[in-house]
Amino acid sequence: MIQFGVRAHDFAEQTDLETFGDRVQQMGIRHIQLALEKSISGYDFSVGHYSAGFAGYLGRELAKREIHVAVLGCYINPVNPDKTQRLKEVDRFVERLRYAKHMNADMVGTETGRYSTDMSVTPMTESKECYRLLLESFEQIVTAAEALCVVVGVEGVFDHTLSSPEKMKQFLDDLASPAVEVILDAANLMSPDTAKSKKLQNEKIDRAFDLYGSRISVLHLKDCVFDADGVQVCTRPGEGLIGYESLMRHVKEQKPQIIGLLEESSPEHFVRDREFFAGLCQ
Repeated sequence: MIQFGVRAHDFAEQTDLETFGDRVQQMGIRHIQLALEKSISGYDFSVGHYSAGFAGYLGRELAKREIHVAVLGCYINPVNPDKTQRLKEVDRFVERLRYAKHMNADMVGTETGRYSTDMSVTPMTESKECYRLLLESFEQIVTAAEALCVVVGVEGVFDHTLSSPEKMKQFLDDLASPAVEVILDAANLMSPDTAKSKKLQNEKIDRAFDLYGSRISVLHLKDCVFDADGVQVCTRPGEGLIGYESLMRHVKEQKPQIIGLLEESSPEHFVRDREFFAGLCQ
């Protein structure tokens, strides 16, 4: 029911493109989330270095190894209160959309950030001003995405701007763009308090599918606990707090062959991590 893949920089150290592709291929991995600057050395991926020829070359090198970019990762802070920095981030994301078009990536993905210049946790992330900045940034992003016919993947996180299924639904309604889809990370949606209760976890996932299930197109899969400060600490799947009963039920009913990208996995743990989640799908 799930086509499994990985976040590429969990699996291979940054190296040249050919070596990177060979390593991923040798591990039998077909679907990846790729953050170019974290995985591939020898090139400058900062704004201004894009060309269609370069992006096409990257895509061809991966394609001939049968590696599919499910998510081209470009995780920015679209609500940075420093306008100069925020606009630079938006420009970087828009340029990454152009890469995706020529690399045949399914989408370019990001979270929705925090109202701080250093991504620190702050109550202001819950403010109307923060949400206004989010819409302002994504209106620019979506305009470019629609023009390029590229999908934008948006991921909710419990202490980011889109911290709940209800806020994600409002965001999707306000943007009203078919170019926006959802990357669902069940672990990232759970606050420390919610994570203590499997019932509350299942209710939150149920709400996500009830409100925007048709827009969910990729899964992030991992497990976690929380430290004394409420900071997420990842564990091996099955050893943390996250329950997947509701998610897997919805996947079986609504999302055949969805791509599920393992996060915080590794070459030595991949088979075991994949089998854990595959077992939940049966």
